[in-house]
Amino acid sequence: MLITPSSLTFPTPPERLFGRPGPLVLEVGFGDGRFLVHLGRAHPDWNLLGAEVSLGSVTRAFKRLRREGVRTARLYKGHGRFLVRNVIPRHGLHRVYVNFPDPWPRKRHHKNRLLQAGFFRLLSTRLEDGGALLLTTDHAEYFAFACDEARTTGLFDVAEGPPPPATLQTKYALKWQAERRPIYHAVFTKTAEAPDPYEPTLELCEMQHALLEGDLRAVPPLTKEVHRFPGGVVVLLEAYRDPAGDALLFLVLSEEEDLRQEMLVKAWPHRTPARPERGVAVALQRFGEPLTTRGAREAVRAVTEWLERQGLRRVETWF
Repeated sequence: MLITPSSLTFPTPPERLFGRPGPLVLEVGFGDGRFLVHLGRAHPDWNLLGAEVSLGSVTRAFKRLRREGVRTARLYKGHGRFLVRNVIPRHGLHRVYVNFPDPWPRKRHHKNRLLQAGFFRLLSTRLEDGGALLLTTDHAEYFAFACDEARTTGLFDVAEGPPPPATLQTKYALKWQAERRPIYHAVFTKTAEAPDPYEPTLELCEMQHALLEGDLRAVPPLTKEVHRFPGGVVVLLEAYRDPAGDALLFLVLSEEEDLRQEMLVKAWPHRTPARPERGVAVALQRFGEPLTTRGAREAVRAVTEWLERQGLRRVETWF
């Protein structure tokens, strides 16, 4: 039920994720998964895709779906925009649900809102003809903002009305109703399509690694470093030394557009006949199955360059 990086291409045919054809339906911000359970039961022919940034919510939803016997859902930990832009094929979506999204109420945070004109233009290329996004929220200002943003694109019909009963049974809906907050709902139906096809912006890269010469035991502790590259940033957060003291494990954060990954890069003695004493290998580790995009490549590059500044000598690189 969880999407693993090895299952993804850019874009990814839905049949690869679900093993069957069927209408593809996305829920962005699925919380504890109870609405996905409802969709799975009400529409067993639908292929359900969920995106959620909270690891705790992903864990709770995974357990709920397994407990309720819903096998038609796939969960992704990360931003829904990433899936829409890079994973979902053109005209591949039947419907999108956004229930009680983070309203980012402060004006300086409005750029973080999902439902703005740029996203609606992108979505128009991924929805099938007549496909729709359904929004339910308790936040009046964000609701008005989303409706205005969609209308400015000229690509969607916006119909306000009462929310479907099932959306009122989600975790936050029950909480807001207990506080007697009004609930707002709108259906954004695609009527036209943006001229820009919004091709995927990410590419999978080949294996990234490097060979150096030097003594890892003499390398000092790491101080946090930020490395920027076109389209993203890599942050060297921490370095851990193994008990024997002859290998280092780097915790690295990579951000590129809506893809945020924490990954491990290892540097360890790698002795060959040409370098019997001082060979050092640097490579991305499989822990967490990171997507090997440019961000992963730049993570290996950043670690390699840091080690060079500590006195190691580059012999050969593949990144």
